[in-house]
Amino acid sequence: MTAYLAGVCSSALSFIFIVFAIGALGYLVGGIKVKGIELGTAGVLLVALLYGVLTHFIPSFKIDEKTIFLFSDKIKGNFGVVSSIGTALFVTAVGLIAGPRFFRSFNKSTLAYILLGVIIIAIGSLTAIFFTLIDKDCTSSMAVGLLTGGLTSTPGFSAGKEVEQAIETDVTAGYGIAYLYGVLGVVLFVQIVPKILKIDMKNEVENFHAANTIKIPELKGNLTELDPLGFFAFFVAVALGCLIGAIKIPGINFSLGNSGGCLIGGLIVGHFAHIGNIDCRIKKESLVFMRELGLVLFLIGAGVPGGVNFIDKFRWSYFIYGAVMTTVPMIVGYIFARYVFKLSILNNLGSITGGMTSTPALGTLIATAGTDEVASAYVATYPFALVSIVLAAKLIIILF
Repeated sequence: MTAYLAGVCSSALSFIFIVFAIGALGYLVGGIKVKGIELGTAGVLLVALLYGVLTHFIPSFKIDEKTIFLFSDKIKGNFGVVSSIGTALFVTAVGLIAGPRFFRSFNKSTLAYILLGVIIIAIGSLTAIFFTLIDKDCTSSMAVGLLTGGLTSTPGFSAGKEVEQAIETDVTAGYGIAYLYGVLGVVLFVQIVPKILKIDMKNEVENFHAANTIKIPELKGNLTELDPLGFFAFFVAVALGCLIGAIKIPGINFSLGNSGGCLIGGLIVGHFAHIGNIDCRIKKESLVFMRELGLVLFLIGAGVPGGVNFIDKFRWSYFIYGAVMTTVPMIVGYIFARYVFKLSILNNLGSITGGMTSTPALGTLIATAGTDEVASAYVATYPFALVSIVLAAKLIIILF
């Protein structure tokens, strides 16, 4: 009987089961509404983090001499793959949706998005430096971990670990400690602000569409559709994005990584919409599906290891530092967007999600607004925030 039970547990707790069980439970949690506010897809992150915390204390157990693993180095690697695939799916879909309009919509607001990306990261970096100065136990490596976790920036996290002077365990632990609030803080912010301001979202969306109307030219000639779901075009965009992301700038060892590269790849394929006589247009429904699937996989893949790291070197002071590194740049960015750059509420919040490099918050904002076009502000801000956080992560460790 125990041997049979061991076999059942081994099968039930397979990696595939764990991934989909976390996703199912996460959607249940995310669907709970409190005064009109819900976690949505971020509920998946919460469940993933809790699973990671559990496995820190119980990584495995035995039944009839058979070891059942809840978490191991091999499983950790699998979650890394899930996170990478999820990121590629999500940002590529965002790029493909925004592509037809993005390059055709450059105007004076574009400069505002660029500046917001830099300002938000600069404020976050100054906050991180401040905590290293007032707390001698908070190393620059820990501060960078907290900063990149608070801004949910995997490329920044990776850049910090690459620095020769970095204490890798501090960077990893800090990232895990700050990551939960880093996601949930921005997700809740983009829902709470419209409610506090009593925004008429329907009216705001109508005004947004009117102000952002872009004429997309019709494709000329006879184009061949290779597949009805657009997988060819999607895979080309991902592959192109990975190549772009792998390009490194000599001297500073900077690259956009797969997340930034796939976003650019999606924008390029979405803009041109064809390769020779091959039609690369993809139906909106397919892109929405890819975007949501990618977001869920990213949250599961990043959340479980983040939960494991959350316990390592945990201190309440570090958690508070990370929360401040999320909250202060977000509020300052909102103030600049509203009062200095005079952006509409949807462009404002879209640029905040881009400046905070918050993939989950963009998903929440799209659901809140009811339109994918808010992603245009995210797409315009994100690359500059990404470059800024990667450089900041390196400089903070080197200089402090």
